[in-house]
Amino acid sequence: MVHSRAQKLRQSSSDAAHAIRQGRGVSGPPAAAPAAQWLPAWAAIVRTVEHGSMAAAARELDCTRALVSKQIAELEAILGARLLERSTRRLSLTPAGEQFHHHALAALDAVAATQIAVRNQGETPLGVLRVSATISFGRVYIAPLLGRLADAHPGLTCELILSDQLVDLEAEDIDLALRMTRMPPQDAVVRRLATLERLICASPAYLQMHGTPQHAGELPHHQTLSYLLTDDHRWHLIDPQGEEHIHTATSRLRMNSTDAMVDAAVAGRGLAILPEYLAQPLLRDGRLVQVLSDHEPSTRFGRHLYACYTPSRVRIAKVRVMLQALEEMFLPVPPWGA
Repeated sequence: MVHSRAQKLRQSSSDAAHAIRQGRGVSGPPAAAPAAQWLPAWAAIVRTVEHGSMAAAARELDCTRALVSKQIAELEAILGARLLERSTRRLSLTPAGEQFHHHALAALDAVAATQIAVRNQGETPLGVLRVSATISFGRVYIAPLLGRLADAHPGLTCELILSDQLVDLEAEDIDLALRMTRMPPQDAVVRRLATLERLICASPAYLQMHGTPQHAGELPHHQTLSYLLTDDHRWHLIDPQGEEHIHTATSRLRMNSTDAMVDAAVAGRGLAILPEYLAQPLLRDGRLVQVLSDHEPSTRFGRHLYACYTPSRVRIAKVRVMLQALEEMFLPVPPWGA
């Protein structure tokens, strides 16, 4: 869930409420005056515009309507411009008020973000936690985990960004990314959480019709499904002697979704290389059968699951609690290996 602008301003406005209740006015131009002086007046006008009346703003800020009116009047006097058009029926922003309101929103957003950032240096997780994961892995494991985390920490809002493409931690403002990769990013702090094997699987019906391959050399006689995000529709398998076998996938079904690959394999469309966290439940209930278990599939994604985050987030409480929850889930044995 993404915070609306009004939600983001709520914290900074509530911090201004105490100053408003004390009746402090604005004693100098807002650009030059200390924040403790101009913030109450700015919060008062922003809340008035948001709620459509000074009375509603006063209720939000826990003060009197007269005090909100005084704060706004003092601000107008300092700026030398009328910000609100007042009538018996409604309040509306003047052109100068429109410009002021735009900048006031940005300023109060910055105040709220600063407060959250500072508080997150402490022990209590606050604010928005943005986590990135691959689509199927995030759906199976990370979405439920974030739900439990949000329940345990009332000040925390969790956002899950699902994508099978690599994300830029800084550009997309990601607090923590779960990545299956050979080489974790060198500019990030990384923590290895688990080893994730890939298994060659097919449905019992497919194997009954086409036979069970005993060696990679038999794969050209089978339908082999292709995952579009891997190495040019090729399977790379390491046999028990350490020899690599490269097989070009033969199926006319190619997909960029691991979940779709699983469904196709269960439906008897061919052999598929699947992550064990998705394959194991289907192997246990008999909907899939593992074949060529002595051949190790190799992909550009590697075998290890990492938690990755930027150095600036090392000490932030919301990242710490997420890491702790991940370690409790995946260490020493991941759920699919239990």
